[in-house]
Amino acid sequence: MRFLGLFVLFNLFHSYTAAAVPNYRHISEKALNRVEDQYGAEARDRVGGWRDLLNQLADRVPPEDAKYIREANNYFNQVDWLWDIDHWGQEDYWATPIETLASNGGDCEDYSIGKYFSLTSLGMKTSKLRITYVKALEYDLAHMVLAYYPTPSAEPLILDNINKTILPASKRKDLLPIYSFNGDGLWLAKSRARAVKGDVSKNLPSWGNLKGKMEAELK
Repeated sequence: MRFLGLFVLFNLFHSYTAAAVPNYRHISEKALNRVEDQYGAEARDRVGGWRDLLNQLADRVPPEDAKYIREANNYFNQVDWLWDIDHWGQEDYWATPIETLASNGGDCEDYSIGKYFSLTSLGMKTSKLRITYVKALEYDLAHMVLAYYPTPSAEPLILDNINKTILPASKRKDLLPIYSFNGDGLWLAKSRARAVKGDVSKNLPSWGNLKGKMEAELK
């Protein structure tokens, strides 16, 4: 994966139009049939197993955020690590959660996206979640993780595929935050104020493309 120039994030500011968040608890049999046709029976089992897990978790009363984040982290961390160029033939490809599970391969953004939409499908508010670009200092590489905020002012917990243990951000000295985003906006690491409010699809074209693919695959 590669970092986007920060000037893009501001020069492409645009007004926000609310959009429905895809809910992967409702993956249809038609969608699973498409997965099987393209990737095979084992791929269908992985995607169907994810759907079933989400529904089992959603039936828990009251909701348990701690269990939700553990299950989301563990489920997607099972996927094999593959560079985008080797997996998709592109330098930077953001896969949908279904593509990631069906192909049983992905890289850091794919893990983070899968975990993010697992949790929003369970009803977690997007305000508790931010997909976060960081520099992995030990590897000197751009990296992506999912940050979970129990409350708006709380220290986030980090869901990661490098260190699979969920830890507070202060315990991840190996990560240097750059910026983060979710369905509500974009934040620079050194500021609590949103740099961009609302849908960031035009600021992050890969996010916009991802949303279009998710809408299509759930039909």
